[in-house]
Amino acid sequence: MKKYLSILALMLLSTLPALAWPGMPMPKLHVEGRWLMDENGNHVNLHGFGQTYSPWFNEMGSKWNNYNVSECLRYNKGILDGIMNSGWKMTYIRMHMDPYWSNKPGVQTTGENDISAFSMDRFKKYLDEVFIPMAEYAISKGLYVVMRPPGVCPEKIAVGDAYHNYLKTVWGYVATQKRLTDNPHIMFELANEPVQIKGTDGNYGAGSDACNKALTQFFQEIVNLMREEGCRNILWVPGTAYQSQYAGFAKYPIKGDNIGYAVHVYPGWYGSDAIEPSHELGGSYGGGYDSFAAGWKNQIEPCAANAPIIVTEMDWLPKKYEASWGKSITGKMLGAGFGANFKLLADRTGNISWMIFTGPEHLARFNGRAGSEGNYTMYNDPEGCIWSTYHWYEEYAGFDLPEVRNVGLYFSPRGIETSDETVILTGSSKGAALIADRGLGFDFNVNGDIDVSIQDPDILSWDNGSFTALRPGTTTCDVSYTIDGKRDTKSYKFVSTPFPLLNGYFNPSIWETGTFDEKTGEITTGQYGFAGWTYGDGLDLSGYDYLICEVQNPGGGLSLRLFDTNNYWSDPAMYDFGTKTRIVVDLKKMKSNDRRVAVDPSHLYIIGFWTYGGHKFKVRNIFPSNDPNATAVDIISAEQTGPVDVYNLQGVIVRSQVPASEATAGLPSGIYIVNGKKILK
Repeated sequence: MKKYLSILALMLLSTLPALAWPGMPMPKLHVEGRWLMDENGNHVNLHGFGQTYSPWFNEMGSKWNNYNVSECLRYNKGILDGIMNSGWKMTYIRMHMDPYWSNKPGVQTTGENDISAFSMDRFKKYLDEVFIPMAEYAISKGLYVVMRPPGVCPEKIAVGDAYHNYLKTVWGYVATQKRLTDNPHIMFELANEPVQIKGTDGNYGAGSDACNKALTQFFQEIVNLMREEGCRNILWVPGTAYQSQYAGFAKYPIKGDNIGYAVHVYPGWYGSDAIEPSHELGGSYGGGYDSFAAGWKNQIEPCAANAPIIVTEMDWLPKKYEASWGKSITGKMLGAGFGANFKLLADRTGNISWMIFTGPEHLARFNGRAGSEGNYTMYNDPEGCIWSTYHWYEEYAGFDLPEVRNVGLYFSPRGIETSDETVILTGSSKGAALIADRGLGFDFNVNGDIDVSIQDPDILSWDNGSFTALRPGTTTCDVSYTIDGKRDTKSYKFVSTPFPLLNGYFNPSIWETGTFDEKTGEITTGQYGFAGWTYGDGLDLSGYDYLICEVQNPGGGLSLRLFDTNNYWSDPAMYDFGTKTRIVVDLKKMKSNDRRVAVDPSHLYIIGFWTYGGHKFKVRNIFPSNDPNATAVDIISAEQTGPVDVYNLQGVIVRSQVPASEATAGLPSGIYIVNGKKILK
């Protein structure tokens, strides 16, 4: 049963900002630093949907036409009512002032980016008759409103060009309309999907420093114009490349009060997963969470560090439904798929408002009934945005959800769940999240009140969603969290090791496709291929004098290579095995192969093996040492204190601080090292 009465009581106490159901007062919002805030100092994130008022967007002309204002309002108010009556916990609507109304009838255009048919008189008329009435109706239903201008940006824009002047004309007039500017619940998104801008260097593009400077100037002039007219509403500023580029705003922010940034996110953007290339950017199939997180960190987080973000277009559905702009699946947090990873990144960033752009008629038809595998529809398929977003919005609103079945700590790539011990590659970070299963077919991340306590912070660190292994060793970590009002703590053990010969850590295909058999240890590179380890944060071996590597069956031009630049095509230090089975690298005297410049052991990003291809070899041991004559057994033995640790032949701890009598109990058959001695089990 929903806690509706308790929610209303809490709202009156202003403990649930950004919730305002019909009949309840809506808090006034403002921007303070990186946050959208209410009057009581609470951080606010909005969650909503989009609506466009034109025959084509209203179910492809099947509901009204011929500039029929009354039928347009009747239909769209009915859709809005249907959404709210279906139980959606919406808190904002993104409203497109479609050029259907402001273009001169009968004048041919090349698309929504063509402003040649724009009529200011028509815009004024239908602003009063269509857009303001719909905005006021939405507000009466408890929704904040974000209004965007008619149409989309042309491919290329420039400071002072015709489109710039068009936006100034539109927003200059809007800024004088008291029904809008005196309403604190209305906000404005200044343009839709700029693509390229003429930079201060005269070249068109997106993302360059010159383009970033020009983009800020372009929108700063619009902001200044609106403020001069007395408009104090929150303004949302778009980025270039179809609203995907935002890093430049960290360096060249828009100045003034009540400024945030409006972002679009579709499957395939920012390195996210897509079923097929999607929307204007083309997209890609992505690389799961890690790729998405890297793109998000590069473009969104620098901007979000200084101002709030609102996502004004985003959705996904499996392609078979053909009912959304984005083609992907909900997937798993930290794993494959788009939707779950988007929510994880948005929640982790903290100041992200967002919406789904799936046709609002579909949202209004949602009935809340679950489906079953093999009998799903677009409305209840857990791999689609409608079913999952409906319940995520409930979670944000504080409503009851099915009881948590399990909470686990998961790592990227998904599938690695900590149990007794978890390996992390020294010098690398690994995305992690506490993920709850509520039996709805998709993930819920445990967000908010999480405390992470690490026993040895010199070995491992935690930073808002990722663990970083700083140096080799073993440590424990306590993770405390609150979910559904209950506080719990779970303990985990982590092993930081620089050279694990384990699937998911050793990559046989850094260049060209190779193979690695974890059971036998056999490695084969592709033709002129490279296999090894990559360290996203850089592996620091500066505390050692040597790196010792022992192989079995050298040949095929086998060489050990070390890169101090995070680029496989940079100039590494190279050491050919020839017929040797052991190489000792003097870390203090490493030189690159081509330029013969020093290779820095304090930040090594790639270490591994090159061959001509097709030759099978094994790595017996690879380890740092201060003794050029050391063996792996010597190193392991020197590290032993107190109760025994158990290592495999690659130097990876498989059991830590256990009684000697239980050292190999329950382990698979093989050779282990216990207190410096090889034990055959």
